[in-house]
Amino acid sequence: MKKQNDLVKLALASMFLALAFVMPFLTGQIPQIGSKLCPMHIPVILCGYVCGAPWGLVVGFIAPLLRSVTLGMPPLFPTAFAMAFELAVYGFMSGLLYRKLSKNKANVYISLVVSMIVGRLVWGIVQLCCVGFDISKFSLAAFWSGAVVNAIPGIIIQLVLIPIIVMALEKVNKTK
Repeated sequence: MKKQNDLVKLALASMFLALAFVMPFLTGQIPQIGSKLCPMHIPVILCGYVCGAPWGLVVGFIAPLLRSVTLGMPPLFPTAFAMAFELAVYGFMSGLLYRKLSKNKANVYISLVVSMIVGRLVWGIVQLCCVGFDISKFSLAAFWSGAVVNAIPGIIIQLVLIPIIVMALEKVNKTK
């Protein structure tokens, strides 16, 4: 039974990775806000909820690097590199907190918001490391702009869409 469960998680994680790879094509058709919608974030966070923290971490780390190496977008350094750590944290934290907290609507939101905050902080730390800790090249204003202001449309979509999907999946699992 454990092998079958691992195989199901592998298949689901592969599907989430494929979605993370493809979704930017859809949002990229709207150049003004395409990247602001954070299209890779949704499948990675859902992978954490559905498959668990380790799978979410792996899918999150691989997704931006795979897109960068195969398609050139996002640029590998520092963008995809920093995103790899950010998305790995999203996938890991969403899966970890979802398993640790009791299953209710409030905790789905709590796990999502905490994952989003910690992931963005990690992104900022990695970006700062990439510029050699030179705050003249990556300031607090640059962090705020990149992590929050530019991502507001994506943050709103994630706060609306992800809990709905997670709660619908919970409902389906309860009826089985």
